[in-house]
Amino acid sequence: MADQPDANPVLIRVVRPDDDLDAQLDLAERSFGSAGPAGRDRRRQAIADPVAQGRSLGAFDGGRPAGAAMFHDMRQWWCGRAVPMAGVAAVMVAPEDRGRGVGRRLMTAVLEEMAARGYPLSALYPATMPLYRSLGWELSGLRETAVIPARSLRDLVPPDPVVLAAGSDAAAGSARLRRAVPADAEAVIAILGRVHQAARDCGPITRDAASVARSLADPDLYTYLCEDGVLSYRWHPRIHDVLLVEHAEAISAPALRALWAQVGSHASIADQVHARVGPADAFWRLTRERDADVYRRSIWMLRVVDAPAASAARGFPAAVSCTVPLAIHDDARPANSGRWALAVSDGRGVLDPLIRLAARTDPPLTLGARGLAALYAGTPVAALRQAGLAAGGSLADDTALDAAFAGTAYMLDAF
Repeated sequence: MADQPDANPVLIRVVRPDDDLDAQLDLAERSFGSAGPAGRDRRRQAIADPVAQGRSLGAFDGGRPAGAAMFHDMRQWWCGRAVPMAGVAAVMVAPEDRGRGVGRRLMTAVLEEMAARGYPLSALYPATMPLYRSLGWELSGLRETAVIPARSLRDLVPPDPVVLAAGSDAAAGSARLRRAVPADAEAVIAILGRVHQAARDCGPITRDAASVARSLADPDLYTYLCEDGVLSYRWHPRIHDVLLVEHAEAISAPALRALWAQVGSHASIADQVHARVGPADAFWRLTRERDADVYRRSIWMLRVVDAPAASAARGFPAAVSCTVPLAIHDDARPANSGRWALAVSDGRGVLDPLIRLAARTDPPLTLGARGLAALYAGTPVAALRQAGLAAGGSLADDTALDAAFAGTAYMLDAF
């Protein structure tokens, strides 16, 4: 049903610590289902933390919560560089208030708040997409969970003898793991950052230290560290005899093998391992048989909040050098709209207002906010054209942009 005009519009504002957080919890329970006694305290804390930090917006009809949304302070890695990113979560509208335009007003306010705080990017996992697309978010990357028979991890495939003979560090002894504690939060963030920087990853996130410390204090999550690797896993909360690996990330071959060897040591108890892994993760080349498969796939959406800042913060392939004219139309963020020149060189990008580009008579590549988000995440320009998200430009522009934004965007975390 289309949104109807509302004679009594709700008030959108930041949720304050002195607001009734039990009413916010009730709104979450009615929107997402009951968490049960065991999960209710965790859900209450998940509401209270963003409220305390001013990162939760609410829609109020009088004093009654009609909707809410929050965003997390994150860093998202793009071609090996960390870009500040606001991760939108817990967007909810009370059942009795749906159809009043509350969700649109709420998300418009969230977008404005993220821009005011200086976030170049925002990402979210959509339960439904029309609202988010109408405000400039677009599908941009994957989050995949692999399912692996635990027995496949008992003995990993050894390094190639030719590579060992050439002096690979895979010949080094196994890395030694130690159990992480909340005081290791900064170390976990630093190691994951080094991993994503070394791999020039596109899409993975790192959280703030307080969030990581809370996860390290979770008695059901087991996190281990070595000099250049992080392993986090737990027993699956709903599926018996399944180990859920949330992170198994490392730079060196010995460290990565040590992480997966520890997971494989559970094979006498676990029947399956469900692991969050990237599409190019070395894990896929460590099992002896082709018996690992993708068990579940989620798709997340990206939004470029500040186009010049997002371009300047992102990493680009060092070998790419180009200047491409763009025409961007962004109704929700007018500051992004206009004619621009994207210049990429030495692994960096600059988006400047287009005054004049010599020897160009053809129209620039034209993008809306959705097309810009998908391009930023590595979607080929040809696919954008086919989806009706890009027009104009030239084949040379398409080739240059495809090379500049090349990468398969993925995440391991949900939020």
